Amino acid sequence: MNAMDEATFKQLMENKNRKPDPMRYRHSAVEYRRAGTSGLKLPAISLGFWQNFGSFDNFEIMRDMVFTAFDKGINAFDLANNYGPRSGSAEENFGRILRENFASHRDEMIISTKAGFPMWGGPCGRGGSRKYLTASLDASLKRLGIDYADIYYHHRPDPETPIEETCYCLHQLTERGKALYIGISNYNLEQTEAAVRVFRELHTPFILNQVCYNLLDRHIEEDGLKAYAQEQGFGIIAYSPLAQGLLSERYAGGIPDDSRIMKSGSLKKESLTAELFEKLARLREVAAKRGQTLPALALSWVLKDGVVPSVIIGASSSAQILENIKVDPAFTQEELAEIEKICKG
Repeated sequence: MNAMDEATFKQLMENKNRKPDPMRYRHSAVEYRRAGTSGLKLPAISLGFWQNFGSFDNFEIMRDMVFTAFDKGINAFDLANNYGPRSGSAEENFGRILRENFASHRDEMIISTKAGFPMWGGPCGRGGSRKYLTASLDASLKRLGIDYADIYYHHRPDPETPIEETCYCLHQLTERGKALYIGISNYNLEQTEAAVRVFRELHTPFILNQVCYNLLDRHIEEDGLKAYAQEQGFGIIAYSPLAQGLLSERYAGGIPDDSRIMKSGSLKKESLTAELFEKLARLREVAAKRGQTLPALALSWVLKDGVVPSVIIGASSSAQILENIKVDPAFTQEELAEIEKICKG
């Protein structure tokens, strides 16, 4: 272990007794935005637990990232029942951090979780049934060590379950006090419209659709979902705003073998073309003119209007969190036109 490693190790160990910065809101590095027309305000940057918070990751680095995020004003933490790997381990790890370091700050936090993807064996371990969604939330709350989720999402549409059953179950979970707000995730325009009709009839506190949205993936603009969200008064919360790292500085020279892209296996190597990397290089030039890095530009662009109150970032270190909070969602028309020309050219 070299001198830098020893210093880092010592700092991480000291986090066991660390306390949140009492000046965190006065010196907050993020703004807070309403989720649609609800009263809930989200930080412009939320911390996601999809990768790097599982069984095989360093727990003290996880703790350090939560402290860094919270001290900079990031009070929203996005989880799901199957996040890890192992499934459930991200909730367990965050629950331990919450218990050991943030127990007295629970009311300041917006903790969300989800269910929809396979979690346990058998036909009741996935989907959108009342059985699965209820059992999964109970298990998530136990792993997290909390009494309620601030936001509970249906993680993906289930064509085998009537939308009325899924939405009514989510509604009842709020009435029982197990969730304060409801969200959906990965629903397209038609699926969202069907859910909204039921939520409106039930007066469900539905506030967010969590979808993939970034400079390279504009499907919610193309199918009208983003415009519909604005019309109906709910928010779009964007995951993968850096396209799983493609819009970060780490990939300027190609894709490292230990990258999150390779780790998750969710991108095909054949999609990583020379044309794509040329676009990224040109976007870096636009970012440089604005005095930003490419990831800061990419996050700023997603946040440029009020339809997206928050973007969910993934991180493997506190340094990445500190870099990603340097957003400036104010763009000139010339900058936006240049970005569109690069991305759609």
